[in-house]
Amino acid sequence: MRFDSYHPTINFIFFAAAIGFTVAFDHPVFVAVSYIASFAYSVKLNKIRGLVFDLCLIPLIVLYAGFYSYYNHFGVTPLRQNFIGNSITLEALVYGLILGMTIAALIMWLSCLFAVFSSDKVVYLFGRVSPKLSLFLSIILRSVPRIKERARRINVSQKGIGRGVGDGNIFRRFINVLRLLSILITWTLENFVESARSMKCRGYSLKGRTAFSIYRFDNRDRSFVVGVCACLTLIVMAIMLDQTWIYYDPEIIMNRITVVSYVFYAAYAVLLLMPMGLQIIGEYKFKKLSSNNV
Repeated sequence: MRFDSYHPTINFIFFAAAIGFTVAFDHPVFVAVSYIASFAYSVKLNKIRGLVFDLCLIPLIVLYAGFYSYYNHFGVTPLRQNFIGNSITLEALVYGLILGMTIAALIMWLSCLFAVFSSDKVVYLFGRVSPKLSLFLSIILRSVPRIKERARRINVSQKGIGRGVGDGNIFRRFINVLRLLSILITWTLENFVESARSMKCRGYSLKGRTAFSIYRFDNRDRSFVVGVCACLTLIVMAIMLDQTWIYYDPEIIMNRITVVSYVFYAAYAVLLLMPMGLQIIGEYKFKKLSSNNV
């Protein structure tokens, strides 16, 4: 059973918790768990394209860690000196690596968010609270795949008259790219205006409007909420007991890792891996039932 088949409120709760904890925690274990979970779930949802995209982020993480340690000189463990004589420290290198992994995990969680959340879910969640916000978000989510398709169509049409992105010398290619971007931006802005006017003519911003919904909060969603609440309780306990606390300046200092710490780490991992686990179990049951029927 895919996670996007769950109630939109469940999807919102999970991604709000995953993205919020990813940004808030800088403890190496929690950062590593978030990175691995986002990597695995992104590959599960986006297949080969997600794998290639996630692998491309790895060298960027390393480059960012090197750049950060090169220009930030806090720490008491020098490794070497840069060309102007400032020390490159272990603490700055580790913190730069943590920041790079956090940013990469955030990007991968957002890619999962775009794959799970559709425009109708955004309208369902925010339509009554803030119609204008839900309209804006639904247009944005709907436009992301459309922009890619329009860019491809524009390039194909321009290539037919010798103005494709790969046609001509470097200067001519640069001009062709600018022309493509100009057409794409104009087309996208016109579509935004048309969509906004269309929704306004349908009375989308009127007070007291009702909306059709196909979503129903069933026992499957309630079970997921119970599991999420249990994991969130343990994570909040970890925060209260300073298990997510760490210093990188001037030296790396964190609380001692105990048996209870592993419980908190496991709860965080279960929370982030729960959607992918449920999807894998659902696919396995579906294949098993299909083979039995055959």
